[in-house]
Amino acid sequence: MNMIYRRLFAAILAGVMVMSMAACGGSESGTAESTETAQTEETKTEETKEEEPTEETSELSGSVSTNGSTSMEKVIGILSEQFMAENPGVSVTYDPTGSGTGIEAASNGSADIGLSSRALKDEEASAGLEGTTVALDGIAIIVNAENPVEDMSVEQIAQLFTGAADWSLVGGEGEVACIGREAGSGTRDGFESITGTEDTCVLSQELTSTGAVIEAVKSNPAAIGYASLSAVEGQEGIKMVTVDGVACSEETVQDGTYKIQRPFVMVTNSANELSEPAQAFMDFALSDEADDLIRDAGAVPMAE
Repeated sequence: MNMIYRRLFAAILAGVMVMSMAACGGSESGTAESTETAQTEETKTEETKEEEPTEETSELSGSVSTNGSTSMEKVIGILSEQFMAENPGVSVTYDPTGSGTGIEAASNGSADIGLSSRALKDEEASAGLEGTTVALDGIAIIVNAENPVEDMSVEQIAQLFTGAADWSLVGGEGEVACIGREAGSGTRDGFESITGTEDTCVLSQELTSTGAVIEAVKSNPAAIGYASLSAVEGQEGIKMVTVDGVACSEETVQDGTYKIQRPFVMVTNSANELSEPAQAFMDFALSDEADDLIRDAGAVPMAE
């Protein structure tokens, strides 16, 4: 009997040992699987971190002051807005004073960049100023929407503005009310130099902004004026006449077939080196990225 008990005890003990070993083996396997899973998740996390793009921010900071042509307001506005979005540490300001004042501001250093809607004169260039054309602009000839006239030659436009003829010259009726810009205006300088009417225009009104000219023509059926293409498009109460059969548009300005056009110029002083932000803004205005922005502003980018 004792032998039987001893054998039974040995069997029970052996079973307990087997169960214990199995339990230990399962724990080791579970731990290994858990460790492998944790390592895999950690590797994936590290790979994800490596794949995530790092956001680059511009370290450029400071300010850029521009001053000048009122006709360049939309162009400078849209370029400045995008440039500041890409360079949040830079502030670009614009003072719409007219081309003459903008050129003077670049000369005396009161602005980083002067803005002119005409090319620099020889005496201005010889004084150390440099002009960089960033866009082109057609000078649209505008009449009241009720005016029946549709087309004029450059010579006929000159005759009307110098008081040598009335509307009957071009198929209309009555006297002409010529609306022009003030002395020093780049738009006026461009118009008069192209039409050959320097110092000979007979104006019913001499106004200080493009917007004021447009409003004056809207309110007077006898009026004729000139204004930037970018400011005229989409306006009600006025219409653009064709010049020698050519409409004022981006295509005709860029290919040169529209005769009454002028450049949009950034003016700098060669004696003064531009600050890093000002140079960066100049470079941006001349880049391919700026072309669509210039179009959105109603002006014409330089031909490639």
